[in-house]
Amino acid sequence: MTPVRISIAAAVGSVLLILIVLELIRGRRLKERYALLWLVTGIVLLVLSAWRGGLNTIAGWLGVGTYPPAILFAAAIMFVIAVLLHYSTVLSKLTDDNVLLAQEVAILRARVDALESGDENA
Repeated sequence: MTPVRISIAAAVGSVLLILIVLELIRGRRLKERYALLWLVTGIVLLVLSAWRGGLNTIAGWLGVGTYPPAILFAAAIMFVIAVLLHYSTVLSKLTDDNVLLAQEVAILRARVDALESGDENA
């Protein structure tokens, strides 16, 4: 059985995570589309920590019956990995967009320089 203290600590931590994410959204420091994974993480951890019987059942299914709170840590780690993967794909796309933008700026700069120098073929 999951100790009550661990369930309470995990629930408090989950609520704090949700409140921090909501505050970051409200302060416009975090976009809603990026906050979705963090909110889902907080909600899943809150449900797992509050629903002790369910946590124990899931721990039994996964063979971690001796220490069910390990499922909380595993779930948290899996969500963090999902968030990191999501941010990696966003960063990769932004890097590609940045290269294209730099190339377009270089072409426009060359055209402006050519027009300023009097070359009408630019």
